[in-house]
Amino acid sequence: MKTANSIDALRKARAKLRGSVGFVPTMGALHEGHVSLMRRAVKENKHAAVSIFVNPSQFGPSEDLAKYPRTLKQDFALCKKAGVDLVFTPTSEMMYPSGFDSWVEVVELSKPLCGEFRPGHFKGVATIVCKLFNLVQPTRAYFGRKDAQQLAVLTRMVADLNMPLEIVPCETVRESDGLAMSSRNRYLSPAERERALCISRALREVERLYAKGERDAGHLTSVLEAALGAEMDEVQYADIRKLSDLSEFSDKINAPALAAVAGYVGSTRLIDNVVLGQSGKAARK
Repeated sequence: MKTANSIDALRKARAKLRGSVGFVPTMGALHEGHVSLMRRAVKENKHAAVSIFVNPSQFGPSEDLAKYPRTLKQDFALCKKAGVDLVFTPTSEMMYPSGFDSWVEVVELSKPLCGEFRPGHFKGVATIVCKLFNLVQPTRAYFGRKDAQQLAVLTRMVADLNMPLEIVPCETVRESDGLAMSSRNRYLSPAERERALCISRALREVERLYAKGERDAGHLTSVLEAALGAEMDEVQYADIRKLSDLSEFSDKINAPALAAVAGYVGSTRLIDNVVLGQSGKAARK
């Protein structure tokens, strides 16, 4: 496995990779969810590349940039074990040099859900991923469905800007008790982690009702909100949206839908979702 900590080193290493390249952009603090993306990239391509970069432009002024976990040594070990060929570890100064003034924004898809509570977040995500795509030049890029809005934003960016690569959605990887894997889970105390299970339980209940034939978007939204109960310290949103464009249903669910939750347990912000009306793994143990 090669590592590159400069743009010049990355370009030299990338030039030696012949054939298809699968790419997994990450912010490090890798876990089994990331590893599943890497394994798929290894399986489906001649080569696999990973980036590890805690992107400052996607954090708000009151968010957890300073304390975001950084575990580079362990991350390298996981990448090597997964069969990754190349790991890129740039610095903020490399990615945002003095005078940087060019941004990528997917306007409408960035507005609802997380966009309402994290202004500028998806602008930062789209910009850094666009830069990484330009540098790594992957054949395919792999993203988890847990970050459903991010996946929608980046899929739209690739289509709108005619980028020559395929975005590959990958199913959410969960702990044995149903909690969606996240680098932020390590912030949770044992008691908070137990309370956080209300999220997957709420999503399972919505799935169950949908499977029984319930199609009233308002009713399912109410069920989702009620199932979160008093376990979360703040619910930012608990919503049912059209999967295609994240717009609201006026009444009945008549197309594939995203049931999505975001909010805080303690001081930790968690997100999760399930897709209704389209194949995908459920939020279950």
